[in-house]
Amino acid sequence: MINMRIAVYCGASSGPEKGPYKSEARNLGRLMARKNIQLVYGGSSIGLMGSVADGVLEGGGHVCGVMPQVLVDREQVHVGLSELHVVEDMHQRKAVMMELADAFIALPGGTGTLEELFEVWAWRQIGIHHKPFGLLNIQNYFDNLLAFIAHAADQEFIRDEYRDFLLVDSHPEGLLTRLSDKLNQA
Repeated sequence: MINMRIAVYCGASSGPEKGPYKSEARNLGRLMARKNIQLVYGGSSIGLMGSVADGVLEGGGHVCGVMPQVLVDREQVHVGLSELHVVEDMHQRKAVMMELADAFIALPGGTGTLEELFEVWAWRQIGIHHKPFGLLNIQNYFDNLLAFIAHAADQEFIRDEYRDFLLVDSHPEGLLTRLSDKLNQA
């Protein structure tokens, strides 16, 4: 049985009401719980963040939230968390999540999600960590981003070996397996 912690970066929004993102985030959470993978995330009860946490908790798994005090004060913290780290600001949040996690997944989200993903990627590129990370490409959400990354690589702004750090899968099971395999190779 797998025993690791994965940080999940995703939106504080759920996307379109009839869209697939919320149910897929919850499914990822349930799968993580079944595989004994602990969730590290932003600590919120709303959006995809809340959905993935709900899925882990429904499956009896462990959920670790990391939230700045300003967001705790807005009462967005998930009440069912296994543990909560209250930090000073967003910079500290990212550093704590980076320290706690063995691997990282980005789900659909906006600028904050992308910023977190690219920071993990940049830090991996310069050797600050050697942890695997990937995109869960639900309903081709990240296709345009992947096209841009391919273009940047074609234009020699992203080396092939750095591009290969990013794991991409459309299915939670496949992505979790690939992350676990990368961890076992380390």
